[in-house]
Formats: sequence, C-alpha cells, structure tokens
Amino acid sequence: MKKKIISFIAIALMLVLLIPGAAHAGGGLTVIDNSTEVIFPAGIAFNISAQSDTNITDIRLHYTVDRMEHAKIISEIYISFTPAKSIATQWVMDMRKTGGMPPGTNLNYWWTLTDAGGNKLETTPSAVHIEDGRYTWQSLKEGMVTLYWYKGDAAFGGELMDATRQALGRLSENTGAELKNPVSIYIYASATDLQGSMIFPQEWTGGVAFTQYGIIAIGIATDSSSIEWGKGAISHELTHLVVHQVIFNPYNDLPTWLNEGLAMYSEGALDYNFTSALSAAEKNNTRISVRSLTSPFSAYTDQSILAYAESYEIVAYLISEYGRDKMLELLNVFGQGSGYDEAFKKVYGFDMDGLNVLWQASLVGAAVN
Repeated sequence: MKKKIISFIAIALMLVLLIPGAAHAGGGLTVIDNSTEVIFPAGIAFNISAQSDTNITDIRLHYTVDRMEHAKIISEIYISFTPAKSIATQWVMDMRKTGGMPPGTNLNYWWTLTDAGGNKLETTPSAVHIEDGRYTWQSLKEGMVTLYWYKGDAAFGGELMDATRQALGRLSENTGAELKNPVSIYIYASATDLQGSMIFPQEWTGGVAFTQYGIIAIGIATDSSSIEWGKGAISHELTHLVVHQVIFNPYNDLPTWLNEGLAMYSEGALDYNFTSALSAAEKNNTRISVRSLTSPFSAYTDQSILAYAESYEIVAYLISEYGRDKMLELLNVFGQGSGYDEAFKKVYGFDMDGLNVLWQASLVGAAVN
C-alpha cells in the first residue's frame, strides 16, 4: 500500500510539471495558470494565477514585440493587486493607448513574481501570435512573401501574388532595392473591413504598410476594377516596405518626396488626377520645390495630389537621367544615416536645391521638344 501511495504522489507531481504555464520556485511559490486572449484589434488580455506559502507581493509582466528596432525594447508592467497567498489577476494591453498592431504580429512575454519570503519566480517566455480571427484566412507563400485573403478563390490569391512578384521585379529593375526580410500581405475584402482591423483609422484608408513589422494590409474586393486598383496599391505599399528595409538606420529617414515618389513610380504611369494637377501647376507657376516636399504633404487634397505627382516626376527624372545604380547607391547612403543634402551631394554631386533646378529645367526642355 505504501508503494502505491508513493507512486501516486510521483505521478501527481509529474502531471503538475506538465501543466502548461505552471512554474515553481522555493517556498511554494507556484504559477497555476498563465494564458492570453487576443481581442483583435482592441488588445490582448494577459492572465495569471499563482499561490505561495506566504503573501505574493509583487507581480510584473514583461514583453517584447517582434519588429525591426535599433535596440531590443523590453516593456515591463507593474501589476496592481492586493497581496495574498493565492492570487488571480489580469492585465489588458489596450491598443487604443499603446497603438494598434497589425495581424501577423508576434509577441513574447513572461512574468516575474516575488513573495513575502523573498522567493522569486520567472516564467519561461511564451509566444503570442496576433491574428484577425474575425475571418477564415487562406494563404499562399512564394519566396519571402506570404499572401493572406478570406474572400475570393485560389485564382484571386494567385493573381495578387503574381502582381506582387511583378512589383518586386520592377522595383529591383528600377532601383536595385530588394527584400531583405520576409513580408506578409493581408488582403481584406473592402476598405471598410480593413479599417475595422485598425485603431482610429482614417476614413480614406485603403491600404497601409506597417514597415516595422514587415506587414501590409490592403482592402481589395474581388471585382475586376478593384483588383486592378489593388495591384497598384500592392506595388505602392510593397515599395515602402522594401525601401524601409534597405535604408533602416537609427539616424535619418528618406525625405517624404523620395519615399512617396519611389512608391508612385513603382505603380506605373500617373493617372489623370495627377497629370492634370501637374499641368495646372505648370500653367499657374505653382509648382512645389523639392526642398518643400521633404516635409509631410499638405492635408489639402489639391496640394497633396500635386505633391505626390511631383514626387513621381522627380524620381522618374533621377532614374531616367542617372540610372538604377545611382538610385541604389543613394538608398544605401541614406541607410548609413546621411542627411538629405549630404546624401545627394555624395551620390549625384548636387544638393536638393540643385536637384530642383535640374528637374525644373528638364521639364522646360521636355515641353520644348
């Protein structure tokens, strides 16, 4: 009988050790449950219950987010609770306060606990994968790109993957920039669905590149006109993501016109809204200078359209006049943290004011020809 009791105790201890989330320290300090619940896109609930021989006096949650960063950032949350021998508590990451995270984001988290007897416990890090569980996603992977969608058949996903491949090819051909890290593209069935996945979205948002995360989200319906628009949107947002990977540094970013101009150029020829804005600016002598385009674009629609159109023109001028290799060299110089004028002088021999003069002169020459 004694042997049976001993065997039962041994088996019980083994089962406790195998319980997910269970952790133990001296003095009976033990984590009973450790779990999370993703409430997309609003937040994440982190749950913990523990017990000890003496009052548990301190609980802290630590987490890291898997994204491109210049230094590893560990967030630490002090949990407010009443000290007791047995506790069950929760901390909710409110994305309205911390900022939203796109579907496909990964986090790692762990807890540290201390009791009145001085015993300390640190749980093994656990992973949380954030997904938009409102939809049943299909996926298609090719090289470093994974495409996700939930409305439309396999041919729909294949057509958008083909567009992605072509966009990467054009970007490489025009600038030499290529993917360094894997990316994920989430295709929502409409702009409304896309906006429902975001915290405080703009009402005009149709696509967004989460460059730090290597994730793109776009609203594309399954009709032919939406698909054609979507192909351009994929090319635009993918360019932002690739360029970010190429120039990633802790000191400086691209001037706005170069970042947006590269994305516009990757889409292809300008449509009527943009060409019309350029014609009006030329006629009225109201073009925006290159230096002025380094800042965020105007909130006024007509000025914003002109800013995007001019950005396209300037990038087109640089690539056609000086070639792909110079553009790649420029991006790599920016990747070293160079200032705007310094980068252009090093690669092209002129600063942004000089570029403005040359670009404007090329427009006059084109008009004469």
